[in-house]
Amino acid sequence: MAMMAIAIPIASGQLAHFESFIGHLNGDKKAEFTASRKRLGVRERTFHQHTPMGDFVVVTLEGDDPAGAFAKFGAGTDPFTTWFRSEVNAIHGVDLAAPPPGPMPRLLLDTGA
Repeated sequence: MAMMAIAIPIASGQLAHFESFIGHLNGDKKAEFTASRKRLGVRERTFHQHTPMGDFVVVTLEGDDPAGAFAKFGAGTDPFTTWFRSEVNAIHGVDLAAPPPGPMPRLLLDTGA
């Protein structure tokens, strides 16, 4: 099973919006979120990291092809995916439908445990 992680800054003034978004993913949108990730063949874990440089989201995707799932999600057109991408764009200023600027994150260390 492969894994990827990505850190994305939360735009200034968007922390409350981010917390509301996560509330929806853990609440009224949870079934859609879970179904979306099952269709993509990944398990997603999301972390909030507060740093002196600002707030970040750290997302991990685990599955047979997490990078492929990330790209496939960006191309999705169903209502949940469209809503999710719109929220991410508002919170992070990132367009998940466009290729990321630069290379995808690369694994540097794995203890194998």
